[in-house]
Amino acid sequence: MTLWSPTPESIAASQLGRFAAWVDERRGLSLGQDYDAVWAWSTSHLDQFWADVATWFDVFEGEEPVRDDEVLGSRAMPGAQWFPERTLNLAQLALRHATDERPAIVAVRETADGLAEPEELSWADLRGQVGAFAATLRRLGVQRGDRVAGYLPNVPEAVVAFLGCAAVGAVWSACAPDFGPRAVLDRFAQIEPVVLVAVDGYRFGGREHDRRDVVAQLQASLPTVRTTIGLPRLFPDELPVGALAWADAVVDVQPPVFEALPFDHPLWIVYSSGTTGLPKGIVHGHGGVAVEQLKQAGLHIDIGPGDRFSWYASTAWIMWNIAACSLLTGATLVVHDGAPGFPSLDAQFAVAARCGTTYLGTSAGYLTACEKAGLRPGDDHDLAALAGIGSTGSPLPASTFEWVYEAVKPDVFLGSLSGGTDVATGFIGSSLLLPVVAGELQRPMLGVAAASWDEQGQPVVGELGELVVTEPMPTMPLYFWADPDGTRYREAYFEPWPGVWRHGDWLEILPTGSCIITGRSDSTLNRGGVRMGTADLYAAVESIPAIADCVVLGVEQRDGGYWMPLFVQLAPGFELTHALVAEIREAVKRDASPRHVPDEVLVVPGVPHTRTGKRLEVPLKRLFQGVPPEKALNMGAVDDAEVVQHYVQLAADRGAR
Repeated sequence: MTLWSPTPESIAASQLGRFAAWVDERRGLSLGQDYDAVWAWSTSHLDQFWADVATWFDVFEGEEPVRDDEVLGSRAMPGAQWFPERTLNLAQLALRHATDERPAIVAVRETADGLAEPEELSWADLRGQVGAFAATLRRLGVQRGDRVAGYLPNVPEAVVAFLGCAAVGAVWSACAPDFGPRAVLDRFAQIEPVVLVAVDGYRFGGREHDRRDVVAQLQASLPTVRTTIGLPRLFPDELPVGALAWADAVVDVQPPVFEALPFDHPLWIVYSSGTTGLPKGIVHGHGGVAVEQLKQAGLHIDIGPGDRFSWYASTAWIMWNIAACSLLTGATLVVHDGAPGFPSLDAQFAVAARCGTTYLGTSAGYLTACEKAGLRPGDDHDLAALAGIGSTGSPLPASTFEWVYEAVKPDVFLGSLSGGTDVATGFIGSSLLLPVVAGELQRPMLGVAAASWDEQGQPVVGELGELVVTEPMPTMPLYFWADPDGTRYREAYFEPWPGVWRHGDWLEILPTGSCIITGRSDSTLNRGGVRMGTADLYAAVESIPAIADCVVLGVEQRDGGYWMPLFVQLAPGFELTHALVAEIREAVKRDASPRHVPDEVLVVPGVPHTRTGKRLEVPLKRLFQGVPPEKALNMGAVDDAEVVQHYVQLAADRGAR
């Protein structure tokens, strides 16, 4: 069902429509405003496309167009070299709009009984605070390449700290304060930060969460941290031991001094967890993020000066980084610090109405929850300014597409997007040149040579396959932290097909060119877009003496839901009591993440493994998604076939939802 269609006028007014016309004139092409033609050119002529993106958005702030031969020094995957002779600084690009009279940031925070009134930070104030924070970092001895860690919620101070790091050439990395100390240390201890910016607590769902003890643990366990900068939220008169107050770190307002950095200079470290070992520290560069985010925000989402852009996210989710980069376009960033459904489920729409948001980004899980609750945000809130809605984190059901147009706004542009922390952007996304069809993602994004491959490495259309990318992208990781020879990097994405990125999502490309993502083909837990490796959860659960073994699954369901069961094998003499279930839930909440508390805890006689000792996570997940046992499981590779039959029966009993 087609829910929205472009008009010749809307296409001509869109940034992508204007960009395509400019490309035709500049290069003597005849792409017109046919998205598929523009995409085909963008992926078959990477040098031309990215040179034109850089020129269109004035990435290098020069009068001369970027030459095609400047774009790619090497096309190898991994290891492509983008704009090897160019320098820039992402913070400088983001703050070049500082003379704009509109606010740079509008912030809404949760209070004890609702939402506070929006607070605005002007472009000039943002620029001055970034300059002050960068000067403080330099005074503390922070140099290019040093790491600065943020244990912060989604607040303007986090954006200031990130941009201040970028200005200096330091490398930013963040964790949300709802992460327990073990999960935070598994990330930060790897990267050896020299400065820690930490909040003392946060509000979420109407409750205060004291994080002073966690901050003290981080200070004690991160010996490389020379200075802690304390951000008071709940305890304004108290700072961590020996800490510098945030107010003192930004008091000396001044114009920022920006380091001119190589295109591939590290910008941030984000984390994507696997099933074993520590979370992978993924390093992205200033230049790749700048050109990719300008392309995504400008040409796909269609935002720029005058827009107010929001994406509900925690600092642990790559969507926070992407939202912060919306400043590159000159749009106003709306940040929401609080629970997504407090004081009522429609909170995100309430924030959009209060702030005049023109583009609201959220998760599929949130929109589906609103649909199931029978909400009608369009009737209850003034959403006149809202032009676009973005959804990511998991597949968006067709019924929820229809609900948006019936209950939110009939003329809104709804885009379902699929990407990854790994590339800090989308693979499959939206375009104002195309109609919106219920249940479908519109197309692969510009410059993304995405395809669906079968197990033999052959492209398939009209059937499920692995999402692959066959040409390099500017935001493919520079490298993984502490992976000197690139082994973990290659194993993560370039097996079984060397030189081809395998992302780990199931993708079906329809004969029309539209796409359907059905979920992860690996075992990463992905609740509401916040990914966590199963190893983090196992570490929390296996500390309980009653648990002999366990396996957790993140099962994307056909109705758009997400079921996360934890199967436990109990130690002799123990029973699964209400008290033990509560202990398991509390351990996950405390030591891993409150977002990844299992939906159910189920007793099983055992946990099946491969013959090399790995839990059988992906085959079991596929089993509960309805894949027949003979296709989901290779019984010859299982250590205990009898135990597996228990899961086969469980899946059958549940109807493999």
